[in-house]
Amino acid sequence: MVHCPPSLNGPDISTLHQSKDNKPILTRTTLHYSLTSRDFLSLKVAMAASSFALSQAAATLSPSAALRHDSSTKTTQQTSSVSTPSFPTFAGLKSTRTPSSRAVNPRRVSASRRRVISSTAVESLEKTDTSLVDKSVNTIRFLAVDAVEKANSGHPGLPMGCAPMGHILYDEVMKYNPKNPYWFNRDRFVLSAGHGCMLHYALLHLAGYDSVKEEDLKQFRQWGSKTPGHPENFETPGIEVTTGPLGQGIANAVGLAVAEKHLAARFNKPDAKIVDHYTYCILGDGCQMEGIANEACSLAGHWGLGKLIAFYDDNHISIDGDTEIAFTESVEKRFEALGWHVIWVKNGNTGYDEIRAAIKEAKSVTDKPTLIKVTTTIGFGSPNKANSYSVHGAALGAKEVDATRQNLGWPHEPFHVPEDVKKHWSRHTAKGAAFEAEWNVKFAEYEKKYSEDAAELKSIADGVLPNGWEKALPTYTPDIPADATRNLSQTCLNALAPVLPGLIGGSADLASSNMTLMKMFGDFQKNVPEARNVRFGVREHGMAAICNGLALHSPGFIPYCATFFVFTDYMRGAMRLSALSESGVIYVMTHDSIGLGEDGPTHQPIEHIASFRAMPNILMLRPSDGNETAGAYKVAVENRKRPSVLALSRQKLPNLPGTSIEGVAKGGYIISDNSSGNKPDVILIGTGSELEIAAKAADVLRKDGKSVRVVSFVSWELFDEQNDEYKESVLPGSVTGRVSIEAGSTFGWEKIVGSKGKAIGIDKFGASAPAGKIYKEYGITVEAVIAAANEVC
Repeated sequence: MVHCPPSLNGPDISTLHQSKDNKPILTRTTLHYSLTSRDFLSLKVAMAASSFALSQAAATLSPSAALRHDSSTKTTQQTSSVSTPSFPTFAGLKSTRTPSSRAVNPRRVSASRRRVISSTAVESLEKTDTSLVDKSVNTIRFLAVDAVEKANSGHPGLPMGCAPMGHILYDEVMKYNPKNPYWFNRDRFVLSAGHGCMLHYALLHLAGYDSVKEEDLKQFRQWGSKTPGHPENFETPGIEVTTGPLGQGIANAVGLAVAEKHLAARFNKPDAKIVDHYTYCILGDGCQMEGIANEACSLAGHWGLGKLIAFYDDNHISIDGDTEIAFTESVEKRFEALGWHVIWVKNGNTGYDEIRAAIKEAKSVTDKPTLIKVTTTIGFGSPNKANSYSVHGAALGAKEVDATRQNLGWPHEPFHVPEDVKKHWSRHTAKGAAFEAEWNVKFAEYEKKYSEDAAELKSIADGVLPNGWEKALPTYTPDIPADATRNLSQTCLNALAPVLPGLIGGSADLASSNMTLMKMFGDFQKNVPEARNVRFGVREHGMAAICNGLALHSPGFIPYCATFFVFTDYMRGAMRLSALSESGVIYVMTHDSIGLGEDGPTHQPIEHIASFRAMPNILMLRPSDGNETAGAYKVAVENRKRPSVLALSRQKLPNLPGTSIEGVAKGGYIISDNSSGNKPDVILIGTGSELEIAAKAADVLRKDGKSVRVVSFVSWELFDEQNDEYKESVLPGSVTGRVSIEAGSTFGWEKIVGSKGKAIGIDKFGASAPAGKIYKEYGITVEAVIAAANEVC
């Protein structure tokens, strides 16, 4: 063994424990870091031969000495002469007792623990001198307080209460490389209670992430800053997912944990554990109240996501006041029923060893996710506002900031990081580089032994699509029998599954109706996590948010999820976050119109297409036949930073002459035209199932001597992105005779048909009857198109 220079030896660690008579006992531990000859060889290989181009930043290699330590511990059974950190009592200090409605049944918990599967070896957590931890925790608190105060906007309460668990996670537990936030095998952290984002920004700053410098903290919530009012993955490297709407983050975390479990099952070998990381999440009372959290956590328990560890910030305060006014269930019992391992840390304010022990126990449970309930005081340290709603979502105010500084013994200027805290946290740069270097060595060896698997994993990890993947998509001619686009969608999915390693997904209990099964794969389940069909059950909202987590785990994941189009109403919050967070989920939405027939208006979407056209950064695609369905999938797969909604029919539709995969990429294109000089008498515009109606109307009008152009308008968004020359070639400005037809709301169509055109659609709810009858009664017919065309030209 080669010993490191003295500068790499750890400090003396003084940890205070309590004896039975409540007298502090000092445990002194000295850490000695060492570097083996094998480590030097690994680093040499990493620097010379690593072939995995996952990084977006080059890792600076540093000895892996920081990864190992030998410890010797000596305990003296006497009262310590070391001064203990002082946390004065103050008005509103929360008791660690909980109401009886939330009490844990010891028998139930012990029985639950007897049922879990424990790992044979659990890594010991790194520990730091308690006084330095106190100082670090207060640094986190005051960085948050100062940023919120400077912005005069934000939520200081959560960071002040959650600082201890945040410190322990980022300083002692998590595996990451601050100089390469996108290193593949990093642990993931999600702040589901995204309003408390200054906690996360403070942690990223201390850990050495270049995305959050001191100036960024000072620009909290300001125009163009890297520290927006809620965490945004597309804005701040080190933020994994975009959170803020409560409950979304924990559901995203479930998706991240699904990704890890799936990849580990697919690619790990007995001699190569190449995928091995945890997902951590902090969620609050508000997240717990949101239904999406329960949907996702139910699935997490069912799937046995043993590497998902969630910290429940149990501070009993929401915007309206104490949660006793609206939220009195036993969260612990509910999570036990959901199949989670549950631990309660009663003192989340200063109980560092309790938090450490809980994490250690959580890591020992490998067959189920763990919820660590951490009872904290919101706004801890604030003499007059702690444990109240007033500290939740507003700056403390200058007087209360001064009082809090005095109360916690913090004499420093705003945004100050003490030198010993800064020096302590600075080790994460070298440590993170060593983590990545060691993993790169492992992957280089893996790649030599398992080249095909390595290539697939690379495709998922770096987001580079396999060459020629699009050639797998089917093409169609008019002589091929009519079929519903939902069936044609399944053909596309099954054609793409073998050539896209990252394609994974499923339906909200409608797979046999949405037609979303990949027939060559089994179901992703607790004991079969390598499979790629995901059974979400009737949990539309949770499904969409889990898919967001999958997509944001690695850029090569291509998650899809499905339900009836009308049920996007259940999942719109997560779909909006797909668009905002640049999460390229494919939403396979079938039964897209009144064409579904007898199920009636509860199941017939009307306003839905228009609503998604109004949403930024999302593609709304409504294909008309086989070629356009294949084209929609091509567009959806290529758009990894923009989600796609595919609206698909229940009824059979013919394969029309003139449609093409290439045309879909343009958004709108001509499928037939008997005019010359780009001057048709009338332009008929259709989408989805109504394109056939427009084509039939054109045939009749042409027989009457009119020049008619038929345009398929699959995607407004894609058409808007074309250059002016192309748009003019399809919809010439001089031609005002335009008619659109779509079995949905006419909202927005004036933009396409102009003030002199006609939009045929449905601006009321549907009805229960056979599809053909409804189409006729609602005027979605060839005759209606002909009449409108004769009016406008």
